[in-house]
Amino acid sequence: MSRRLVSLTLDTLEELPRSCRRCVFWELDPVAADRARASGDPELDKEAWVSQTLLEWGSCGKLAYVDGMPAGFVMYAPPAYLPRSMAFPTSPVSADAVLLTTAHVVSPFAGGGLGRMLVQGVARDLTKRGIKAIEAFGDAAADPDGPPERRSCLAPADFFLSVGFKTVRQHPRFPRLRLELRTALSWKSDVEYALEKLLGSMSPESLLRPATRAMTN
Repeated sequence: MSRRLVSLTLDTLEELPRSCRRCVFWELDPVAADRARASGDPELDKEAWVSQTLLEWGSCGKLAYVDGMPAGFVMYAPPAYLPRSMAFPTSPVSADAVLLTTAHVVSPFAGGGLGRMLVQGVARDLTKRGIKAIEAFGDAAADPDGPPERRSCLAPADFFLSVGFKTVRQHPRFPRLRLELRTALSWKSDVEYALEKLLGSMSPESLLRPATRAMTN
């Protein structure tokens, strides 16, 4: 199984689930978002936001592929690019952090470590750009697999906690969480860890023997 990360571009934006391509919850203020939905084509607003953010700030998302299939994505940007970020009871985001808005792994690929892989990809990108931390508003009541009324444009708070975020401001529904980038970059991916365990359990002779047989056949 091959896994790879790519940056979000106008081309790879097409790989997001259609419901996510049409979602402008974060990118527009509530009035503008209602207007975009009423017009029937919020995808154009989403595309315009991605284009502007790429030009002015840089990469604002990562996509994960498993065996060539889109399996998950995350999006992120400074709060200044995200009008909705000021609408939460646990606002504002810290001045030294970028806001991770959306994290989603397609159901067939859930539980395989892709969420952590995506967050680590964001951490690597932001560290190169001098950012110190990632923050996020989690949804303590989110149920991504449940009925529509239990779904949310926010990732579940439990997801963020499971990949290393710490709560910096408590709230019964929308806690604000934070991940220091120096912590994220100390992780090993699940694949690296599994490979390290496998190689550590094998002797040099056993590693070389299959290759030797192949060369003599």
